[in-house]
Amino acid sequence: MAQPLSIIITGCSSGIGLYCAEALHRMGHKVVATARQEQDVAALQVKGLLSVKLDLSGETQRQAGFNAALALLDGKLDVLFNNGAYGQPGAVEDLPTAALKQQFEVNLFAWHELTNLALKIMLQQGHGRIIHNSSVLGLVALPYRGAYNASKFALEGLTDTLRMELKGTGVQVSLIEPGPIVSKFRENARQAFLRHIDWQQSRHHKEYQGQMERLAATDAPQKFTLGPEAVLKVLLHAIHAKQAKARYYVTFPTYLMGFLRRILPTKWLDKVLLGNR
Repeated sequence: MAQPLSIIITGCSSGIGLYCAEALHRMGHKVVATARQEQDVAALQVKGLLSVKLDLSGETQRQAGFNAALALLDGKLDVLFNNGAYGQPGAVEDLPTAALKQQFEVNLFAWHELTNLALKIMLQQGHGRIIHNSSVLGLVALPYRGAYNASKFALEGLTDTLRMELKGTGVQVSLIEPGPIVSKFRENARQAFLRHIDWQQSRHHKEYQGQMERLAATDAPQKFTLGPEAVLKVLLHAIHAKQAKARYYVTFPTYLMGFLRRILPTKWLDKVLLGNR
């Protein structure tokens, strides 16, 4: 293997973050796996991973977590994998503005801040990789996913701009766009839904009942769901390829929706998406 890389990954308590952190650690890289809760940090350390608390919900916590992670890497940083995020379900009309702000705080503003902190190091080094774990919902919108859609659409635009601005610097930026992946995403989304949406008083309450059942499912209710190893595969390319791709599609739904978005008029695409909510 080439020289081990210094890597920071956010959102490593479970799912994609945990799987990728463990895999990269086994490959010999120096990985700092971050998490929001102290108990998750302790669990990661028990697994033999370097880990610090990095709470994405506040500026002070983010900077403290990043600095702690960087200290474990002796000030070097080759890869930042922004992965920690959550989904806030609910119809746009039922969504409190405070909940939308919180969605953007974690899914966009935190990633922007960590990216800028990483860039200070990477631009000085003359190399580095910044990889954002976006979503198929950064390509197309679905009903009752407005907050999450908005955060990922914004991330995609910000990342496309950054990629152009970094041309010639040696720092490469990539987006990974998974469809359904086995994780605790639905469980966390259900908690956010119950916390912020007065669903029983909503005109969407019948639809919300189905949403609640889907979010409470312990199996994989969506077709074409893949394990986190599918994300690791493209992550490795984004890290190691001489020229990383701007976008990496993961799962059949992402390929399908990316194709349909290109060829269908908006009215027809809406019909497809409304039939797959």
